[in-house]
Amino acid sequence: MNHVVVVGHGPAAHRLLRGLRRHGHRGTVTVLSAEGHPVHSRSPLTDVLAGRVAPDLLEAAPEPGVRVLTGAVADTLDLRRRVVHAEQGNTRTRHPYDVLVLACGARPVTPELPGATDRHGRLAADVTTLRGTADCARVQGAAVTVLGGGPLGVETAGALARRGTATTLVCRDPHPLQHRLGDTAAALLTARLQQAGVTVLGGRRAVRRDPGRLLLDDGTEAAADSLVLCTGVEPDVRLARAAGLRVHHGIVVDDTLRTSDSRVHAIGDCAEHAGRTVSGHESALAQADTLARVLTGGAAAHRPTPDLLRLRTPAADVACVGTLDAFRRHGLRTVGLLDPAGRRYARIALDGDRIVAAVLLGLPEAVATVSHAHRRGLPVPSDRLGLLLGIPSPPPATTDAGPDDSVVCLCNHVSRQQLADAFALGARTTPALARATRATTGCGGCATQIEMLRTAWADAGRRDLEPAP
Repeated sequence: MNHVVVVGHGPAAHRLLRGLRRHGHRGTVTVLSAEGHPVHSRSPLTDVLAGRVAPDLLEAAPEPGVRVLTGAVADTLDLRRRVVHAEQGNTRTRHPYDVLVLACGARPVTPELPGATDRHGRLAADVTTLRGTADCARVQGAAVTVLGGGPLGVETAGALARRGTATTLVCRDPHPLQHRLGDTAAALLTARLQQAGVTVLGGRRAVRRDPGRLLLDDGTEAAADSLVLCTGVEPDVRLARAAGLRVHHGIVVDDTLRTSDSRVHAIGDCAEHAGRTVSGHESALAQADTLARVLTGGAAAHRPTPDLLRLRTPAADVACVGTLDAFRRHGLRTVGLLDPAGRRYARIALDGDRIVAAVLLGLPEAVATVSHAHRRGLPVPSDRLGLLLGIPSPPPATTDAGPDDSVVCLCNHVSRQQLADAFALGARTTPALARATRATTGCGGCATQIEMLRTAWADAGRRDLEPAP
């Protein structure tokens, strides 16, 4: 293998480039990026929307030795000659490869909603999806309506309310995320969103968008200076299908992320492995890590990561491990907690002392502990109620706990020692640590642990400055 061409420059592609360098890839690499700006992670876009993170913080530094062509739109794959044809500006370009990696990502699903698009299918001026930092800038006005009750819809609505915008969330189910959380937890999530300033209109369907408003099927209207469509995504398989690669829902790949053409691999949102497309940011990065080892001669096989949903919203701490179907498996023990007044809920399915599935809301300590235990296959403490109430210690957060080389930010592979070094050099706040190390700028799931580390280091520093008795 001499030359690798990568189509797409999202987080999975960037992780692959880092992995190739780390594993000693000696050939050349060309990246064809349809975007006109540096790669960024989509997971923290709602933090940009809320005004908590500057857009440039999401941009990743280019990998040394990699040729990145921005604004290069790949439009044809010639599998027989092993060439990718692209359009860059007004110029046709061709890019021969020894190995091709498709990291094309996913495309937003735009609902058939009169008034949301023009006759050419383009979104109206005050209607947007949320796939990049430029989309955040298009969300304007005093009143914004978010259409869609999935994770992105909930996070977007929470972010807009946090910045002081009058926000309405419209979803078809009675409550957002009802298919993931179940009826009780979803109702509590609605209550928490409303407490945070979001008007939730559940069990409704949008029938028309007019300038400044969204008309619903029951005749009510939602004010919408901007309308944000969070109505799902679908794998971008257009290139692969046109070239004759095997496509089902996504581009079908084996355990080495190889497609039906032995010279072509696929990773991230566009890939389908073992009958399923990527579920979550962490899964896409795991695929990139596997492929980096494969392409540098390592013996590696991709194994799906646990199905984990962690919401990034100040309105509520929410996590789901596995699916609701897992709770119906024979022989599992279920432990639960319901606190309607405190709007807290937990339900965990256990196989022996291992977590099979969980739904958690309003219990941040339990979210951190359960997610950590499930990801690593660790046994849970015998005090199940204490686990849910956060009585056991969460993942190591003191200055003398945990190995220095333990990875805290999985997305950007930032170790505890790197964070400690950045803190010692003056990065004394969580945003400063993010700027120095890029920790928290991936999925954001490590933010709580990093804040705990930062607090522990700051407390230790203050103790060192106190005079001896």
